[in-house]
Amino acid sequence: MPLMEVEKGIELFYEELGEGDKYILSLMQDFPPQSSTRAMAEEGYHVFLITNRGMGKSTHVTEDYGNEWYNIFADDVVHFADRMGIDRFVYMGCSHGAGTGWHIALRHPERLIALVAMVGGPHNLDEGNWSYRSRLEAGIKMPPMNPYIDDEAVQRRNAVNQAYAKELRDAMSPEEKAMDYRRPLAYCGTEAALQEELRKIKTPTLMIGCIEDPISRPDLMLRTAQCIPNGKTILYSTFGHSGPYSQFVEETVHEACYFLKNVEETGRVYEKVVSG
Repeated sequence: MPLMEVEKGIELFYEELGEGDKYILSLMQDFPPQSSTRAMAEEGYHVFLITNRGMGKSTHVTEDYGNEWYNIFADDVVHFADRMGIDRFVYMGCSHGAGTGWHIALRHPERLIALVAMVGGPHNLDEGNWSYRSRLEAGIKMPPMNPYIDDEAVQRRNAVNQAYAKELRDAMSPEEKAMDYRRPLAYCGTEAALQEELRKIKTPTLMIGCIEDPISRPDLMLRTAQCIPNGKTILYSTFGHSGPYSQFVEETVHEACYFLKNVEETGRVYEKVVSG
């Protein structure tokens, strides 16, 4: 079982897909069998899928890091890259995984080539600070993450990924269930301060979201797009929170590859403009 020690007593489980020196790193609770980050390995990227500390096969923790959870997650990714001998990389994450991306862009911008943030919000801190998962664990009724999609292929993909998610939930330890990593940029305290932090991010950023997402809502995505000076935002109708990551995987991969090609070739988030 591949484990990487990122600090004394903390080991992170990871999967390695693909090869070469075009690196994509992602840190999340888990990685469904059919997901866009996995599929990037088929497009020539060397992908590392890293499980958050405190979750799954990574070291479990009982300490509550308060508002520092995502700063620690961000540093874990950079320490992982250091130990792998990876200087610069693309970070790609979904939901809470995208939250880690915001913190890497703020704490370690020199390490990022680009950021791909799927349904990444971040949340409006004036509306609260609990994570969605911890609210569910506490028995708080939350809106469904995804609307019904009348597409047989999407439904089959959902079934595979949902069965995988159920296995993980059934195997969760008490420490995992009690873990509340709160929300990205929680240290800001307010929505106004959060927006000021987002304005500091200069990393080329692709944001992909969905109109029917009740968590990373369209208004949050557009707010972030207004703050970040070097970004591109795509919003899909019909789909919800899982859309870009585990439902229309092929479309997300296509958009990510196109975006990264432009960043790699021109340093811009759009294709080179040819005059005349």
